[in-house]
Amino acid sequence: MSILVVGEALIDIVSTPGAPDRYAPGGAPANVALGLGRLGDEVEFLTDVGDDFHGGFLLAHLRESEVTVLTSPRGSTSTALARLAADGSAEYTFRLRWDPDASLFDSSGRSVLHFGSIAAFLEPGAAVIDRLLTTAAEESGPQSRRPLISFDPNIRPSIIGSHEEALPRFEDLARRVDVLKLSDADADWLYPGLDEETQIGHLLSLGPTLVAMTRGGQGATVATASARVAVASAHVDVKDTIGAGDTFMVSLIHDLHASAQGLSGLGAAELTTLAERATALAAITVSREGADLPWAQDLKS
Repeated sequence: MSILVVGEALIDIVSTPGAPDRYAPGGAPANVALGLGRLGDEVEFLTDVGDDFHGGFLLAHLRESEVTVLTSPRGSTSTALARLAADGSAEYTFRLRWDPDASLFDSSGRSVLHFGSIAAFLEPGAAVIDRLLTTAAEESGPQSRRPLISFDPNIRPSIIGSHEEALPRFEDLARRVDVLKLSDADADWLYPGLDEETQIGHLLSLGPTLVAMTRGGQGATVATASARVAVASAHVDVKDTIGAGDTFMVSLIHDLHASAQGLSGLGAAELTTLAERATALAAITVSREGADLPWAQDLKS
């Protein structure tokens, strides 16, 4: 059974002090789809791209990574200007459209549904995600199994509206998923003034079985209602941090999808393995320029 990823694909225009701008495929959900394809998973990606040069480049890039892209190209492709600081961190300015063609797919029969980032908040496409979640919730019974649902909000305050607008939307979505991954910066924007332990406790109370919080170079915490573990980041020469969180998400989905156990019975040992594998995979990405996520063969070297 395949994995369905839903969300934006765009062109990252990467601006580095003292160097020419470079253009690269991006978008957090696109990175997740690409990363899963590179690890050998059967993945479909519902997105919205233009019929311009950038759109063609994105489609070719995704297909080269074994991703089946579901889109009706038209108009201009979305872009994100990423300005890199000396420490490799990035700030973004976006020009976006999110209006996927929902007629292109049958939402049933997937083993995993992943969505996230800007697409979870930006209309009209956010309504497509709501319909997918409703359909997924109805897929249970003797002849069907509800897909594992994962969500990474990848908060972009300049796009998703005010805190008062975005927080209810985020919490509504978090109540409908099994796996929630976010960064410490996301959590601090959503719940300012709360420490990490309280933030994670609140997120679990919304309904996800598994919450993962990444902390950049400081590692990550992965938690369920009964167990919580923290792991350190792998030591690596950081080129930039673009795609690191997406790679962490890829690893979680890939491992949970491959596991017959799924989310049931995840104890501290299993959570530690999940988190350590995810941080190791993310370390490969940050050692490269741009969102160049690992291939399966990279894990064998």
